[in-house]
Amino acid sequence: MTEYPEEHAEWGEPEASAPAKVAAPVTPADAADAARLVAFGLQPKLQPSRDQEYGDLLRRYREDPPFARLADAVASGLGLVVLEVSPRAGMAVTAAEDSVFAVRMGDYARRTAADSTDRFLHGLAHLAVAALAFPRPEDLADDGYIGRVSVNGVDAFVRQACRKLEERAEEQGENTDPASDAPGLEAAWRIWARRSSTGATKDTRRLATSTTGIVAKAVTFLTDSGFLQRTGDDGGGTYRTTARYQLQVRDMAGTAAMAELLDLGVVAVTDGSASLMPPMDEDAAELVADAGLPFHS
Repeated sequence: MTEYPEEHAEWGEPEASAPAKVAAPVTPADAADAARLVAFGLQPKLQPSRDQEYGDLLRRYREDPPFARLADAVASGLGLVVLEVSPRAGMAVTAAEDSVFAVRMGDYARRTAADSTDRFLHGLAHLAVAALAFPRPEDLADDGYIGRVSVNGVDAFVRQACRKLEERAEEQGENTDPASDAPGLEAAWRIWARRSSTGATKDTRRLATSTTGIVAKAVTFLTDSGFLQRTGDDGGGTYRTTARYQLQVRDMAGTAAMAELLDLGVVAVTDGSASLMPPMDEDAAELVADAGLPFHS
């Protein structure tokens, strides 16, 4: 006689479904690792390839979505915006306006011993470095693109922009001080054009308040922040961009001041050199508050 099992799968009670997977609770160790990764991201000169712990945490971020969300939350709580997490850039973050890590133009100006007028010129220098380093949208989109600038090249580029702005103002009959609602560049070009390009102290050092001195301060700050790397001494100092700087410029590319500078049509893809336009003699104009330069006011 054929024996049948007491229960057939088709006739018996339905099998209980497998219990849903429950996400593992976040542990203090997970939170510490996430905070550690964000801390690495705040050290822009640190390369993941040269630090095993940093590299391991980056790998965990990319392979473990719950950990990635935790790290993003830690960054957000500190007022940081995560731009990219990758082997080439590490954990690249930028500070939101209300973050304690935000670099404000007033603070930067005080670091450079700049007065209230020079504050805008330093902002213009940073804007010019970004525009000259990545002059085309495709340069910003290409992860392999490396921009190159020099101190003298940036100063020459700004003076070319000043010349263009002067011509535009003359065409529009606006040779007086810019209006209070004028764009950021209209508020600053007269002062840059009037300022000495180099100047010198008694011991022949470049004046910090000259325009090349201002550019030198800007690129030194960017180098210390891990955005540029110095490559030589030609042209007052030559520099190449880093992956972090490309991400930073992508983040600011849509600002009105950046768009205005690029729209002048004086940006060219070069090795950082540029021809120097003659300086102008117009008196300096009052600067507009919150002129839209790439720093929080």
